[in-house]
Amino acid sequence: MELDQPVEITHRSEELDDLADSFNVMRERLKLAVGELNQMQETLETKVAERTQQLQVAQRKLLQSDRLASLGQLAASVAHEINNPVSGVLNLSMLLERLMASGAYPPGREAEFRKYLGLISTETARVGRIVSDLLAFSRSSKPQRAPADLNNLIRATLGLADHKLKLINAETILELQENLPPVECDASQIRQVILNLILNGAQAMQPRGGGKLTIRTRLLKEDNSAELTVQDTGEGIAPENLPKIFDPFFTTKAEGKGVGLGLAVLYGIVQAHDGEVEVSSKRNEGTTFVVTLPLKARNQVAPVAEVQVHAV
Repeated sequence: MELDQPVEITHRSEELDDLADSFNVMRERLKLAVGELNQMQETLETKVAERTQQLQVAQRKLLQSDRLASLGQLAASVAHEINNPVSGVLNLSMLLERLMASGAYPPGREAEFRKYLGLISTETARVGRIVSDLLAFSRSSKPQRAPADLNNLIRATLGLADHKLKLINAETILELQENLPPVECDASQIRQVILNLILNGAQAMQPRGGGKLTIRTRLLKEDNSAELTVQDTGEGIAPENLPKIFDPFFTTKAEGKGVGLGLAVLYGIVQAHDGEVEVSSKRNEGTTFVVTLPLKARNQVAPVAEVQVHAV
């Protein structure tokens, strides 16, 4: 119905004239209502655009504030973590200097000197580890990808942590899918991810005097990706801490036992590989990390073989 065109009657009669008048009144009212709706729509669109712009400005300010807060937390954490070992080195150096104030090496105190020098070496190495973690965390370069056998990376990395696992009486179970297609990745970075997960599992089980560390791989055909699972039977992560475990400098370890960058670095590496990492945990039952990494594009996907379980 054209609201701008009045209803015209070609064959006039009293009834038709009344009906036409009623239609024209209704038409005018509809025309007025449509005009009001259009005006309301335009007003609403303008208000939505203004509010969207305001929200974008507020979001930018919030992000800036969050960056400043994170920078402050970073500076405070780094200063605290580095200050402790540096203060220890300074104190030990001053002590050695006082012991040698006479200009001669004090006889009979060789063991004490070796002890202090050993502590200086330990604390200096601790500073080095903190700096290395910071460099890894701030790494902005893209992974140097090349096809790699994920199962071989796991076996090679496990050898580095085997001594640690034996010391805590932990049993390692490998459930590695055979004929797993190669993963296009930076092998050194993925080894770092695997080692981090293994050592985290070992540390979680250490207070309990051992447990089981299970490492699994499998092919996800539908996603054209490989899945790595590392599961421990340790103390588990408290529910309130679970959302924060990938935050930089968040740690539940005792002072001097960790800076809180390991999982943050792990998360960054997985993200740089276009992968995903998920974690689930129950107190006193253990924690499970699941890392998903995309494969290199292939025309054919290797057939899924039966999983073989090996106890180490």
